[in-house]
Amino acid sequence: MTDPYAGMVIDAHHAGQRGAGGYPATLAKALNRHFTADALAIISQWPGYRPTPLLALSAMAADAGVGSVLYKHEAGRFGLGSFKALGGGYAVFRLLAQRIEEETGHVPQVADLLAGRYRDITQKVTVTCATDGNHGRSVAWGASLFGCNSVIFVHGTVTRQRAEEIARLGARIVRDPGNYDDAVRAANAAGEANGWLVVSDTSYEGYMTVPLDVMRGYGVLLHETLEQLGSTRPTHVFLQGGVGGFAAAIISGLWEHYGANCPRIIIVEPENAACLLLSARNGRPSVVSGLHDTIMAGLACGEPSLVAWPYVEGAVSDYLAIPDEAVRVAIRQLAQGSGQPPVIAGESGAAGLAGLLVAAADGTMRQALGLDGQSCVLLVGTEGATDVQMWESITGRKLEQPA
Repeated sequence: MTDPYAGMVIDAHHAGQRGAGGYPATLAKALNRHFTADALAIISQWPGYRPTPLLALSAMAADAGVGSVLYKHEAGRFGLGSFKALGGGYAVFRLLAQRIEEETGHVPQVADLLAGRYRDITQKVTVTCATDGNHGRSVAWGASLFGCNSVIFVHGTVTRQRAEEIARLGARIVRDPGNYDDAVRAANAAGEANGWLVVSDTSYEGYMTVPLDVMRGYGVLLHETLEQLGSTRPTHVFLQGGVGGFAAAIISGLWEHYGANCPRIIIVEPENAACLLLSARNGRPSVVSGLHDTIMAGLACGEPSLVAWPYVEGAVSDYLAIPDEAVRVAIRQLAQGSGQPPVIAGESGAAGLAGLLVAAADGTMRQALGLDGQSCVLLVGTEGATDVQMWESITGRKLEQPA
């Protein structure tokens, strides 16, 4: 049978073996297990918290010719369909707690905000951000959960369904005609003009603290994964790119846990928005211009997060830029199940798997990445079908189970 990934053109960059020197103390100051423990102590008190499953995808392992494929399935996270709730919601909580402490002198507990005990303060607060869909949804959800207002900026190619899902959480939607990075600038300008709190998942000059809190929230995902892995050590980890915040959060936890024996880390990006690959080639954070047109909406980013970049640069050995069609094929394969329960994955959620399968189908790339029948590959399915219409158009099926 013909391999559906054979012959797909990908752009790739090999940065050399990274991470072998152990987790640098300079990076550990900002992201470490203690920050993760603090985030977990907060997030585990939110209604609906439970660890998401780590699935063994034996059919995908056979297709890729590797020993095992382990897939952290984030579709059920807090009913929002993606891992983003961990970061956006946590950053909103931190900002509101800080505001309450400034005004009252008391450090609020999670139960206080959930019960609305400081609503006289929180209802005067508005949070804002730019989004491709999932981050804005998580910020709007956090605002709703903890009793403040939200204004979310979406860019020109964000689908109507994604914008409507955010609006259902009580957010006011503002559509910017440009790309994601234009929307980031628009949200920042509106925040400054109106006194709103910006909750961005990307960082830039003069704005580092909140994105770090977002990344610390993401660290809970890796904490769960390490507990689920137990004594199993992945040899390869394929991570979605975007601005790099998600990748940096996972990288920091892996690097701290495994030290000099850190798995080989590969970044996967859309071919039209491969800002991390370009940055690695240039040896500095670099910008990909244009509208970044891709179905991988959560990865349609042209500028790396400055606070995330040192973690990515320090530990990532390889970068892959893949076409949209690779993701469509991966989504269909996951939905079919191939002898095991079907997995519902969104376009960005399936990108890591698509990167693995494209690379595994190319003999030269396979050898370059050191993939073989003994490899244990860890993936993060970062989202479920967060755009149901898109998922149904790709798979030709009706979604009959929760995204």
